[in-house]
Amino acid sequence: MPKRVKFVGGRIVKTGIAVFVTAFICHILNWPVMFAVITAIVTIEPTVADSIKKAFVRLPASAIGAAFAILFTFLFGDSPYSYAFVSLSTIIACHKLKLHDGTLVATLTGVAMISTVHDEYFSSFFIRLGSTSTGIIISALVNFFVMPPNYSKSITNKIHDLLDKSGDIFDSRCLELLNIQPLSKDLRGNFQALVKDVDQTETLCTYQKDEWKYHRISRKEIRDFHYKCKKLTTLRQIIYHLGNLIYLPSVHIELSEEKKRMIVESVKSIKGIFHSKNFHIPDSHHQQMNRLREWFSKQQHTLYLEDEYHQHLSTETLILYELLAIHDLVEELNNIQSLEIRHQLLLEKNKGHGV
Repeated sequence: MPKRVKFVGGRIVKTGIAVFVTAFICHILNWPVMFAVITAIVTIEPTVADSIKKAFVRLPASAIGAAFAILFTFLFGDSPYSYAFVSLSTIIACHKLKLHDGTLVATLTGVAMISTVHDEYFSSFFIRLGSTSTGIIISALVNFFVMPPNYSKSITNKIHDLLDKSGDIFDSRCLELLNIQPLSKDLRGNFQALVKDVDQTETLCTYQKDEWKYHRISRKEIRDFHYKCKKLTTLRQIIYHLGNLIYLPSVHIELSEEKKRMIVESVKSIKGIFHSKNFHIPDSHHQQMNRLREWFSKQQHTLYLEDEYHQHLSTETLILYELLAIHDLVEELNNIQSLEIRHQLLLEKNKGHGV
């Protein structure tokens, strides 16, 4: 069944509300709407924390842009020189004063003012600054009160999706190594996309923690978020070991069909656990891992290979090590999930007893 495409998200809705309220206020005050609306559009942030923090940067930055617009319009009028000097001066000033988050808004404010400034420079400065400030303030208020950002569900979905992808990449790469095939271009791209997606999920976790500074949350939400972060940390460790396999050279290794089958079955089992939502580990998987450990322990006499220049671990040893390391992290995921379910059941039990 195809996924439904979500065309309108919370941020789009909030942008529309911020634009409407900003335009309405400017209309009542008989201020130019354009500056305020432009500012409202570009200042909706992913979190309330970002909106408030960046508002304190954008307000003085907008004043700088408006001041340069007045100055260069007075000197050169509505000419190409004014647009160039206002843009450059605003960017340089914001950079020197470390108002980086306000550079875009300040520059837009400055260049948009040039064509509207006539003889009343003083009043134009305060009206434009007032309308821009209105857009910034309304955007922050809308972000605070309307549809407060909640990334919890997105984080959960992304973690499971990333584990599914990790299992697929893990399976494909191990088959390449066993078949002495070089790393495929598609697999390399999938792994790089996986790393990027994990970075983005960690960013969502940061957004969620920042958001809690301004909204009341329950202990259950904190506990659920704690478990998500632990799973994401474990996933990051899995990807580290997966990366070792990705960049392991595909060289010839002497393995019997039985040993190859043992590795393939272990990889398929780990992949299946990644794909299961509860990370259930069957008894058969533990038996397979015990056989791998026995095999690994017998590798002492062939642990190192020597060549003309140096001594290094054999490819067979490295594959076994990474398999066992990923298995340990799978057990960690299973433990985290078990603790999470136990806490949920305990919470439901306490509710049933009216605690």
